[in-house]
Amino acid sequence: MNRLCIYDTTLRDGAQSEGLSFSVEDKLQIARQLDRLGIPLIEGGWPGANPKDVQFFWQLQEEPLTQAEVVAFCSTRRPGRLAAEEPMLQPILAARTHWVTIFGKSWDLHVTEGLKTTLDENLAMIRDTIEFFRDRGRQVIYDAEHWFDGYRNNPEYALSTLKVAIAAGAEWITLCDTNGGMLPHDIARIIRETRAALKSTTDEPIKLGIHTHNDSDTAVANAIAAVMEGTQMVQGTMNGYGERCGNANLCSLIANLQLKLGYRCIEDAQMARLTEVSRFISEVANLAPDDRAPFVGRSAFAHKGGIHVSAVQRNPKTYEHLPPESVGNQRRIVISEQAGLSNLLVKARSFGIDLEKQNPLCRDILTRLKELESQGYQFEAAEASFELLMREALGERSGFFDIDGFQIHCHQERTLSHALATVKLTVNGREILEAAEGNGPVSALDAALRKALVNFYPEIAQFNLADYKVRILDSNAGTAAKTRVLVESTNGHQRWRTVGVSTNIIDASYQAVVEGLEYGLSLQERAKALLSLRSPG
Repeated sequence: MNRLCIYDTTLRDGAQSEGLSFSVEDKLQIARQLDRLGIPLIEGGWPGANPKDVQFFWQLQEEPLTQAEVVAFCSTRRPGRLAAEEPMLQPILAARTHWVTIFGKSWDLHVTEGLKTTLDENLAMIRDTIEFFRDRGRQVIYDAEHWFDGYRNNPEYALSTLKVAIAAGAEWITLCDTNGGMLPHDIARIIRETRAALKSTTDEPIKLGIHTHNDSDTAVANAIAAVMEGTQMVQGTMNGYGERCGNANLCSLIANLQLKLGYRCIEDAQMARLTEVSRFISEVANLAPDDRAPFVGRSAFAHKGGIHVSAVQRNPKTYEHLPPESVGNQRRIVISEQAGLSNLLVKARSFGIDLEKQNPLCRDILTRLKELESQGYQFEAAEASFELLMREALGERSGFFDIDGFQIHCHQERTLSHALATVKLTVNGREILEAAEGNGPVSALDAALRKALVNFYPEIAQFNLADYKVRILDSNAGTAAKTRVLVESTNGHQRWRTVGVSTNIIDASYQAVVEGLEYGLSLQERAKALLSLRSPG
């Protein structure tokens, strides 16, 4: 009875956040993370609205998710035509999803002013579209857009839109606070009245959902208020991404609903990955993680000096509302050297490196780690660079090659840009000088490095740059700002991330690209060693 259906719309509604743009590969990575987190319904986008969404749904047909259902999103048909003759509904069918979410107008203002049609035609649009998909074997979630504003303005008409949707076969009715202007007491009252008005509509229990926006900074509170009134589906986005001020933050909602109120959203083991998934998605989105985000932020369980630290060391309950481990976060005693060592050991173990506290190298590693982080390095999303740092301190870092220098020349010809990179390096005692072209300096540098190394390490031909992200760390410094570059590399089977930081974007890119190649070679070396151990004789 306490099981809730979590519906994630990061890839559609969240993608409407200003300054956020997902590639197809970004969307696939996020979808797979949400799948592993145990989210049952993942809204993938609007098939046909843009080529990326079409490709996303096509690729998921080839490689389906493990447990989650991906959902296609669209509007009701347009006024004055039949759903069967509506071209925009055909790509939704082609997406071949089991579930389809349709949004329709609840507010008479939007019908007459936005759609420029009649109230009766809007009802026909809702009915016809839902029946179109139901007749073709789809299960339908009906999103009642602007529900709360519409109900407050004209409750009789707003309720008629829901009754039509239920009669047409919608399995879920989602009540949307699209403008984000409601407060929790508004949400609770209107849901109570809505449930009472719909009781006679069907013999089956009506399955309600809630979709809230954060324009009044109450999206999470509003969604919780809805659940307390019997709503069984909760829609939101990871990290609260979304248009204007964002959507209800699923990181906060899932944690509050399950750990505080006793509702079942995901499994406990999946809950312990909440912080990891939140930070992963922020890096894919190329947005700085919110350090002060509840539950998953870096500062959510940080303690600094004085009475707080003393009390927490005796009993964490004194200043923590729940154990940080329950959401995959960790306690940070900001000024405690011992706590810093503990954090280092936890990080090292997560990458398979066992550092004992008595190891004298631990303090050296910790000091180096703090120096690098103060310079702008971020190892949460650059696990390969972190492992190389650990292994270098332990004397286990393989010296595949040494870079003696590089030069990059860029040439602009009208609208075309060309780059030529020359690298000088040493491999197994041999000096190599190589050059390569690319459509940009990073592309040229990567090509020159791989061209110089492929004769020594043939497996490097399988390495590719999968992603390249740049973040300005101190924007007030203008063109002299320090830059962090995050590079994702792949060998076709595995992916790894490396990081570089410098006031020179080329230098930062060089650091990340070189470490990416080195880490890829170390993976191959370990795979070969493991294979030789398993081989007979």
